[in-house]
Amino acid sequence: MKTERRAFRMAQLSTRNREDALDIVQDAMMQLASKYANKPADHWAPLFYRILNNRIMDFHRKNSTQSRWRVWFSKNVGDDESYDPIQHAPSDDLSPGAVADLEDSVERIDHLVQQLSPRQRQAFLLRAWEGMEVAETAKIMKCSQGSVKTHYSRAVHFLREQLQENL
Repeated sequence: MKTERRAFRMAQLSTRNREDALDIVQDAMMQLASKYANKPADHWAPLFYRILNNRIMDFHRKNSTQSRWRVWFSKNVGDDESYDPIQHAPSDDLSPGAVADLEDSVERIDHLVQQLSPRQRQAFLLRAWEGMEVAETAKIMKCSQGSVKTHYSRAVHFLREQLQENL
């Protein structure tokens, strides 16, 4: 259950749309279950995140193609930002002011993570959020370990710089 929520959050940060993120995570889980059920359980996480990554990349490719057509036909399609009650549920041990501050911080961090390049965002989410090793992240991202380190480092420096400016 924890993996599903984190995968959903990763997809949502990448797509900026709740329904698209749900579809991507569901597709990734279905592919994992149908094609890799016979693999050892310790291989499932890297396989799942690789599939998830591919689905997110496919989503961006598809949308970039569709956006070209939208320009031609002058359609204005807005982002549908849906409210997620689980994410916004207050904790019982925090004061209302602390909950409001926490919500503001989460929104600010979400906004900053969305400003990262897709590769930096992916490296950051896999390494910092999922706690994956460099080699495992490189395998999922289909790049070298050095590239993972570079993307992750740039993401962390950008986020630190932006967060320190806002203090």
